[in-house]
Amino acid sequence: MKKPNILLITSDQQHWNTLGAFNSEIKTPNLDRLVKEGTTFTRSYCPNPTCTPTRASIITGMYPSQHGAWTLGTKLLENVHTVGEDFREAGYNSALVGKAHFQPLASTEQYPSLEAYPILQDLDFWKENNGPFYGFDHVELARNHTNESHVGQHYALWMEEKGCLNWRDYFLPPTGTMDRSILHKWPIPEKYHYNTWIAERTNALLEQYNEGDQSFFLWSSFFDPHPDYLVPEPWDTMYDPNQLTIPVITPGEHVHNPPHFHLTQMEHPDFEPWKEGEFGVHGYHSHSALYSEHDRQQLVATYYGMISLMDKYIGNILNKLDELGLADNTIVVFTTDHGHFFGQHGLQAKGGFHYEDLIKIPFIVRYPGKVPAGVTSPAIQSLVDLAPTFLSLCGISIPHHMTGLDQSQVWCGQKSQARDHAICEFRHTPTTIHQKTYVDERYKITVYYNQTYGEIFDLQQDPGEIRNLWNNPEYQSLKSELMLKYIWAELGKESMAMPRVWHA
Repeated sequence: MKKPNILLITSDQQHWNTLGAFNSEIKTPNLDRLVKEGTTFTRSYCPNPTCTPTRASIITGMYPSQHGAWTLGTKLLENVHTVGEDFREAGYNSALVGKAHFQPLASTEQYPSLEAYPILQDLDFWKENNGPFYGFDHVELARNHTNESHVGQHYALWMEEKGCLNWRDYFLPPTGTMDRSILHKWPIPEKYHYNTWIAERTNALLEQYNEGDQSFFLWSSFFDPHPDYLVPEPWDTMYDPNQLTIPVITPGEHVHNPPHFHLTQMEHPDFEPWKEGEFGVHGYHSHSALYSEHDRQQLVATYYGMISLMDKYIGNILNKLDELGLADNTIVVFTTDHGHFFGQHGLQAKGGFHYEDLIKIPFIVRYPGKVPAGVTSPAIQSLVDLAPTFLSLCGISIPHHMTGLDQSQVWCGQKSQARDHAICEFRHTPTTIHQKTYVDERYKITVYYNQTYGEIFDLQQDPGEIRNLWNNPEYQSLKSELMLKYIWAELGKESMAMPRVWHA
C-alpha cells in the first residue's frame, strides 16, 4: 500500500478561539469542514510564542533551546537536521509554499540569510532558486505580512507573471508606494493576494505529485491573520465591529503579576531594565496606548476578515485534494505557529505573556478512516510533536535526537494521551527576558531566569487566568509541586542523539 501523504496547513498568529465551529461570531466554513471530518485537539500548544523558534521546531522536532533558533532575528543553522531530510530518504517529495521565516531579515558574514535584504528582493536570483531549503526539495517563498516592505522572492515573481506589474503600489516604502495612513482595507485585488498565490501554487504541486504518483510532504504556510490588520474588499466589511465581542482587561488583574505585565498598562512605561542589546523586544511597551476603543473593535473585525479570507483558499486546497482523489490517503493538519492577543488582559499582538491566548493554538487533524471524525479531544499536543508524528504515521524511523513525542496513536484514537504536559519557551534576550512555562491538565506555572517572581494559574477554577497564585500563601505546596514537575519535564525533554549500544 502506498504510504500516506502529509499536507500541513498553517496560519500565522491565530488565536485558538477563531474557528466558526466553536465561535459563532466568525465564519470559517472550510476549517469547520475539517473539524467535522477530523479530530480537533483543544489543548494544543506552541513551543515558543514567536515565529522563527516555533517554525524551526516544526521541522526539527526539537525545542528552540535545542535547535538553536532561540528568538526572532536568529536563524536555524543549516547543519541542523530537519524532517524533510527523513522524508527525502524515504522517497517522498517535499515542498514549502508561503512563509518560512527560518532566517532573519539581516544577513552577516558569519550568519548569512536568504530571507534578508538585498537578496530578498533580487527577483533574478529567485527565478533560478526553488531549493533545496532546510530539507524541502522545492520552496516558493515570501517574507511580508500584508503590505510590509519585505515583499519579494517568489511571491513578487508570481504577481508579475499574473500581469500585476504595479505590485509595488500595494506595499509600503521603501519597496513600494502605498500610503501608510490606509488602514484595514488593503487595496490589493484579491486575485493578487498571497492567499491566492499560496493556494494556486499548492494545488499545482498537488497536481504534479498526483501525475507522477509521488508521495509528498507539503507545507502550505499562510501569512494571515498576522498584523498589520489589512484585508482586501469585500472581506474588510464582512464583520460589523459593533456586533463582535471585544476582550478587555479585568481591573486589578496584573496586581499580583510580574512587573512587566503592569507596565504594559501605563502610557509611558520604563522597560529599560529589561533591555539587553540593540534590538527591540516584542510586547515590552505600552499596550494601553496602542488603540482607542473604536480602533480595537475595528481591528478585531479586520482580523476576523483576514481569517475568513484565508479559510476560502484553504477550501480551494481541500477541494483540489478531493478532485485529484488524494484526500483518503493524505494526512491533513491545520494549525498555527502561535496565538494572538486582541485585548485579552489589556494586551495586543504578542510578547512575554504566556496566557492561553498566546500559547494555545487551533489544531485539527484529518486522516479518513484512521483519525476519528467529528471528535474533540483534550489530549495535550505540542507543535514539537509534528515531525516525529508525521514520520511515525508514514512508517519512517524517528531520529533519536528529536525530543517531540509521537502522537500517532493519540491522533488515531488508540490512546488517550501521549504527554501529560507541554512546555513553552520565550527567550528574547540572553538573560533579562528568559522564561519557560509548564502547563498540565489543570495548572500552569511560568518561571523566569534569575527572578523570584512568576505565575501560577489554575486553569480549571480560573480559566480566564485572572488570579496569579504564585505568592498566595495557601498555594505554596502547589507551587513546590509544580516546580518539581517542571524540572522533571525539563529533564525529560533532553535530547539523546543515539541509543546506548553497549556497557561501555
